[in-house]
Amino acid sequence: MIVTAHSLAPDPVWELTRHYAADPRPDRLDLTLGVYRDESLQAPVMDAVHAAERRLLERRESKQYRGPSGHPDFTARMSTLLLGDELAQRAIGVQTVAGTGALRLLAEFLAHFEPGRRVILGAPSYVNHAPVLRAAGLAVQAVPFVDEVGLPWLEPTIDALRSARPGDAVLLQGNCHNPTGASLTTAMWDRLTDEIVRAGVIPFVDQAYYGLGDGLEEDLAGMRRLLARVPEAVVSVSCSKAFSLYSERVGCALLLLDPSGAPGAMSTLEGIARAAYSQPPHHGAAIVATILGDEELERSWRDELERMRHRVARLRDGLVAGALAAGAPPRFAALREQRGLFLSLPLSAAAMHRLRSEFGAYGLPSGRINLAGVPRTAVDRLAAALAEVATEDDVRAVA
Repeated sequence: MIVTAHSLAPDPVWELTRHYAADPRPDRLDLTLGVYRDESLQAPVMDAVHAAERRLLERRESKQYRGPSGHPDFTARMSTLLLGDELAQRAIGVQTVAGTGALRLLAEFLAHFEPGRRVILGAPSYVNHAPVLRAAGLAVQAVPFVDEVGLPWLEPTIDALRSARPGDAVLLQGNCHNPTGASLTTAMWDRLTDEIVRAGVIPFVDQAYYGLGDGLEEDLAGMRRLLARVPEAVVSVSCSKAFSLYSERVGCALLLLDPSGAPGAMSTLEGIARAAYSQPPHHGAAIVATILGDEELERSWRDELERMRHRVARLRDGLVAGALAAGAPPRFAALREQRGLFLSLPLSAAAMHRLRSEFGAYGLPSGRINLAGVPRTAVDRLAAALAEVATEDDVRAVA
């Protein structure tokens, strides 16, 4: 018998999405999936993406195999965009099947050279981080990442770094932390970097939400400060959010290391990719390479990404102000400090159930909601609902 009692549990995000689809209420809100939506609640095709696709259609490029490393121009341009010119000169990488594919590829890369290598992981984290790391054969050391009001809390990570072995890794989200929205300050990045350098630990940076926090360059600044000071690092990159290319599954895995190790590292990355999926899909990477290879298209993309960022920021400010005005506890004020698509509400699973059952607002039991799923016309209604379910017994510590 193939299926046994040891089957994996269903993914909670997709389970809630199915419940949402079956809900007949016309004003229900889907706040679960981490997808940017516009005011019509559609994940938009960005103007630059549409223009790039027209150019690709006109070229009628061959659909032949591209190889395990994928689209080299895409990877090179993404390296420069994310790392800047100087750091990009130290980087090698391959195109991957989205950001999650990059996470898995890099996790297997680290495990290949040291099976069972330990990775320090701030919790809560992206729901797929720990499963991906463990599936690749790495050991996960989870430590708290935020304090009781949801602000970044470095002490547990610092303690873990001080007891780490050289060659261990620490996974850090580059910005707009999923699911908490916690944002590291420059001083925090510098303090973490000091400890990483001292411990000889490898930074494993996950870049998924660049451009949706404080601005593209601002969101990348902390990671760049870190990478400028360490001898080795790995960076997983997703193009799903910043380019709104979710279903195209576009990403890349980048390595920063001594040039002498580059040939062996590249062949190892390609070997892992070859055994996993042979080679990544081409179309989405060609779109991004076309955008980043044209000044006008890149300017259009940057402008639209900035408009997306501003929309999410306005929704956060409106929801928090509205909830506080409607009687939500004062600790809701700390939500203003969060960044990115998500708002991590200080609500219990019971309160989140009430939010779903009584008010038709579908968020995760952990308290995470996707701001981009809220049209402006629903802000006041949702803010009032948040205040209604935020009773004393149902407000919890985020950590």
